Amino acid sequence: MAGRIRDEDIAAVRERSDIAEVIGAHVELRNAGGGNLKGICPFHDEKSPSLSVSPSRGLFHCFGCSAGGDVIRFVERIEHLSFSEAVESLASKAGVQLRYADGGPSPNRPSGQRARLVEAHTLAAAFYQEQLATAEAQPARDFLTSRGFDAAAGNQFGCGYAPAGWDSLTKHLLGRGFSSAELTLAGLSRESGRGSLIDRFHRRLLWPIKDLGGEVVGFGARRIHEDDKIEAKYLNTPETPIYKKSQLLYGMDVAKREIAKQGQAVIVEGYTDVMACHLAGVTTAVATCGTAFGGEHVNVIRRLWSSNSAEEAQATTKVIFTFDGDSAGMKAAERAFKDEQKFLAQTFVAIDPAGKDPCDLRQAGGDPAVRALIESNVPMLRFMLGTIIKRFDVDTVEGRVAALNLTVPLVAQIKDPSHRFEYARELARLSGVANPDEILSRVRGMARAAENHHQRPQPGTPAGQPGSVPGVPPKVGQAEREVIKAALQLPEVVAEQFDQLGPQAFLTAVHQQLQNAIAAAGGATTGKTGPAWVERVSEHLPPGSEARAAVNALAVEPLRSGTDAQPRYAEAMVVNLAEQVVAREVAQLKSKVQRLDAVGDAEEQGRLFGQLMQLEQRRRALRSRAIGGES
Repeated sequence: MAGRIRDEDIAAVRERSDIAEVIGAHVELRNAGGGNLKGICPFHDEKSPSLSVSPSRGLFHCFGCSAGGDVIRFVERIEHLSFSEAVESLASKAGVQLRYADGGPSPNRPSGQRARLVEAHTLAAAFYQEQLATAEAQPARDFLTSRGFDAAAGNQFGCGYAPAGWDSLTKHLLGRGFSSAELTLAGLSRESGRGSLIDRFHRRLLWPIKDLGGEVVGFGARRIHEDDKIEAKYLNTPETPIYKKSQLLYGMDVAKREIAKQGQAVIVEGYTDVMACHLAGVTTAVATCGTAFGGEHVNVIRRLWSSNSAEEAQATTKVIFTFDGDSAGMKAAERAFKDEQKFLAQTFVAIDPAGKDPCDLRQAGGDPAVRALIESNVPMLRFMLGTIIKRFDVDTVEGRVAALNLTVPLVAQIKDPSHRFEYARELARLSGVANPDEILSRVRGMARAAENHHQRPQPGTPAGQPGSVPGVPPKVGQAEREVIKAALQLPEVVAEQFDQLGPQAFLTAVHQQLQNAIAAAGGATTGKTGPAWVERVSEHLPPGSEARAAVNALAVEPLRSGTDAQPRYAEAMVVNLAEQVVAREVAQLKSKVQRLDAVGDAEEQGRLFGQLMQLEQRRRALRSRAIGGES
């Protein structure tokens, strides 16, 4: 078992892993100015982007939930890995050969577990794809052909075939050095009733399921033989350390960039529907993997849209659901509607009048029919209102009341008052209510009650922000913040001046703790711009503390100078703070001299007056230097 990864190799992984590229595989990033990028944080639910990424410093920080660190820390959190596993995952992509020092493995999980499981799935996908060309797989190829997919389409989507042999894949992977425990943990093999290890999938057509980074983490399998009735028509990889069905969408690895670019996502119900859509030119189609569409799927999609505000998202992004026209499709639509408000996007439904799914439509009418289906979408709320109204006889009082009791609350949930007004009128028309004001009055009443119920006090000032500490003037807090940022971001520039600041330089408690941590890390003179320096400072702060969170925030928050004059600005800010410290000392000394004047202690007055002159001289020199630094 491998031991601790060598420090120099970890440093090489950090250096060769583009943090913007790694985070950009999970979140759509946009220019935030000052050399930084911004996006929707993947670690908490938010409406506006608070994730800041600094490619030049190799750091990220969320100003909403305080998650932050370097590229390794991001991979740890997003993929739920140990430190060693995150390093190994990045190293494999960056081409860094890792070396291990003597010692035990990672204390949390076996070293390299994720990398091993992903490698096993990659080899399994290649094995299954080769099997699809065999004589035994003819029924699988026939199925694809019957659904309108030729060999090129099958290759494009990596389709494969699980052979009839009970342990064909298992033997193949054991021969490649994988252990029985690894294959079982990966969900590729399972124990038979007799205790032997056998393949999870047999005699089935397979689709590889990939994560956002394009790595195979599981499979979806369809029954194709009539005598194969022991298990369900569709089987999926069970939950594993790398396969979380509630967080995966089939096709997302190839659709993510178009989803971000077009501001549109199309949610279909099956693997063949995704294939049909993409081949027809609807390149934003994705599907769930053996589970209902839920809140975590919403978050996966929404993170690709880095809008500046909730209002912008509502206006510029669009989610289109396609459902079968049967009762199961209607239930799926209702489940999706429950999460509709979470999208912060316009949601629509596209259902073929004849009940055909995209794959069926492509067979019947070709690619144009699929595109026409997606273009025929209607707002989800309008669809839901119409669907519910149809269940009741609204010509009767009882039917109308029952229908309105279910639909009015839906309209009341609409956040935009103008949309609420229009849908209230629409509901009156659908339900046969002569006076729309009756519906509108009910909607307004329910909306007002909901708003009053959910009102909460506004959150306070974020940790470390100026004004968050009582008694410290906002301008002083901001100046201190800039100095700490300079020491973290440009230690080589401000090292001499920063390390000379005394313990009385900072008035804000968090800034005092950060100054002490920088000193404990060897001082700014030992720092070098980049994540390693920030990590070193963090190690001298308590985990989970406000100051620990502030380190990452200040390491990525741009200096207020912009990008053109950062070194001069940073030096000037440190010198300016030093001048302020001297100014406070001068004020205290003047007060003391005045008190001595009252008691007539001429000797002590003379001594203090000499100190005062020295301080004033130093203060003028610092002020001159600060002004020169800013020019």
